[in-house]
Amino acid sequence: MGRRSQRGVPTLQWPRPASRPVAVNRVELGDFTPDLAVYLGQAAYLQLALFESLARASAVAPSVRAREVTGHVAGSTLDRHRGLVAEIRRRGDDPTELMEPHVAAVDDFGRRIEGTDWSEAVLGAYVGAGLLNDVFVRLAAGLDGDPRDRIVRVLEAGDDQAVIVEELSRAIGDDPALASRLALWGRRLVGDTLLVARAAIDAAHVSADDERLEPVFTELIAAHTRRMDALGLTA
Repeated sequence: MGRRSQRGVPTLQWPRPASRPVAVNRVELGDFTPDLAVYLGQAAYLQLALFESLARASAVAPSVRAREVTGHVAGSTLDRHRGLVAEIRRRGDDPTELMEPHVAAVDDFGRRIEGTDWSEAVLGAYVGAGLLNDVFVRLAAGLDGDPRDRIVRVLEAGDDQAVIVEELSRAIGDDPALASRLALWGRRLVGDTLLVARAAIDAAHVSADDERLEPVFTELIAAHTRRMDALGLTA
């Protein structure tokens, strides 16, 4: 796939729902893969922001076990960041320069998923990382072979989801009232996370009708619902 020029970071916009059913052609996110430099800069900084959020959550974890689990997930997230940074350096680029254009938008997202306590912060990382890793793996389909395969391996590495589900489920079991609060928090998180996902797609500067993208986002939301179901929470 030919490289497209980097044109900066797009404004976050969420697609408006169609006013009536429209027959559309199915699209894949690989059709909207941005320039590799833009892709790597955004993906790497997102992983760094998720790591920082988890590191802060670890400091306020309610138990040694919860702190250990949170630290484990933070470490896996940092490994993904480092893997993407290695790919940037493989290209001969400066990681800081590629990440810098995405700092403001991603930091704003990080503040939105922070939550008020450990459980909300960890759910934020669970929802954010799960959905955004899905998006970036799908976007990677439009990259050239060798970088694509390396990037997908980086993004799919780790067992974060399982350990988070186990620990959050334990917390909900100890405090059943927590379930309703986390379910509400999860519904807020998915909206904020989908805005970042849409920004990643828009970075390609390839026009697409919202109706054509709707099936892709429907699949992403379905995957989010399954993650919430794993916790026994209503999405």
